[in-house]
Amino acid sequence: MGSPAPPVPMDRVTEALFRVRGQDPQDLEALVGRILGYIHFVLPDPPVSRRATLRACLPNDDVDRVSALPYALLRNIVSRLPDKDAARTAVLATRWRGLWRSAPLVLVDSHFLTPAAASGGGGGGGAVARAEARRVTAAVSRVLAAHPGPIRCVHLTCSYMDDEFPSLLARWLQTLAFKGVQDLVLVNRPFPLALDLPVALFGMPALTRLYLGFFKFPDTAGLPRTVSFPNLRELGLCTVVIFSPDMDFVLARSPALEILCIQANLFTERLRIVSRSLRCVQVIAATDLDILVAYAPHLERLIVWSVLANKSSSLRIKIAPAPALSILGYLEPEFYTLEVGNTVIKSKKTAEPTGKLNLEFWKDAGAIECVQSHIKLMIFHNFHGDQSELSFLHFILENAPMLTKLVIVYPKRTFTSVTEANSKLEPLFAAKWASTCCSLLLSEGAYADGKEPLELQSFKRGSNFSVRDPFAFIVRA
Repeated sequence: MGSPAPPVPMDRVTEALFRVRGQDPQDLEALVGRILGYIHFVLPDPPVSRRATLRACLPNDDVDRVSALPYALLRNIVSRLPDKDAARTAVLATRWRGLWRSAPLVLVDSHFLTPAAASGGGGGGGAVARAEARRVTAAVSRVLAAHPGPIRCVHLTCSYMDDEFPSLLARWLQTLAFKGVQDLVLVNRPFPLALDLPVALFGMPALTRLYLGFFKFPDTAGLPRTVSFPNLRELGLCTVVIFSPDMDFVLARSPALEILCIQANLFTERLRIVSRSLRCVQVIAATDLDILVAYAPHLERLIVWSVLANKSSSLRIKIAPAPALSILGYLEPEFYTLEVGNTVIKSKKTAEPTGKLNLEFWKDAGAIECVQSHIKLMIFHNFHGDQSELSFLHFILENAPMLTKLVIVYPKRTFTSVTEANSKLEPLFAAKWASTCCSLLLSEGAYADGKEPLELQSFKRGSNFSVRDPFAFIVRA
């Protein structure tokens, strides 16, 4: 989902505070706006939308056939409408009265924004923006008080997190817990930054999906040992301040967790995965994060979409026996050392130009067991025809007897013609291919160098188990 609203502008006191700290308030607001955009991009979409349209072929009479439908079906219809529209159905006919209160609640606070605010405009300065955000917050409170439950889904991304909000948020969470919320997306709309989450968060046993953004996670050290998320299947932490012991606590108290998504880990330097249930772990914009898969018998996917690290960073991914692991990807050898069992794969940082990575370099590196025994498909992105790239591909072709398809993708407009692109591959056909049934496909990518959209770093694609290969992005042949 896209960002429905920008950060609430700072008041004068907050601006003065940041200036004292040597920070420009306008620059900080712009940065926070970009981060909010990244967060909202990876959030799951709400199950209802204001943009949906309804079309029907009208009969030639005035008979109200919809109102004659069974109550269970009418409640289902109401639960799929934006909250304001759902409440308004009470005026349609007698049978619709009370349906909103009896249907499972779906609450999306961005639906309460005015069209101008939802588009990021509206004018009027910070005072108007804060008043609009407070109006949304008040609307959320009224809805939660009026609806008796159950609550199916709540997306709170536009409410104002001012000085009064922490106590209100605690009351909201208590209400959501009491009314059995199942799906919760909760994003702080700064300012302030890194707002503390109330411990009431841990009182929601019915939760199946939880996404948090721009918060500071509660300290779990003093929580009772009985605290848990017994039904939580999917957890997303987006720019959340959380320390490693608290992350360990959450994983240990989530026995049904299958999907873990982390965007921009803050103060989590080590992610230790111990879980009987986890099937997919995804990380976007990892910063100095070591990943240890200590015990995860059902883990199928470990995806690190991108890394934010300096050149001196030395990060590690260590995988103990993980028998179900079938997808491991986007590991940048410049930053990561990969340990699988007793095998260590580490990039040798050298000042020599990449042209030195010739065929002899790869032969001297020795045999690679997975290349010789398992690899069937290889997709090589960002091909430019350099000698170092050709040497690596030459090595693969001569040492991968199980390989059935090699796909080479070059960025859009890298070569002036298909003929020029094909000519770059001629040295590969001089190699003695280890596989007798391997096909080679050369394709132009959909994007130019450095122009890849955010869609290429998406939790949705990686955690969708119906997508067999989340890395197989569309290319143009």
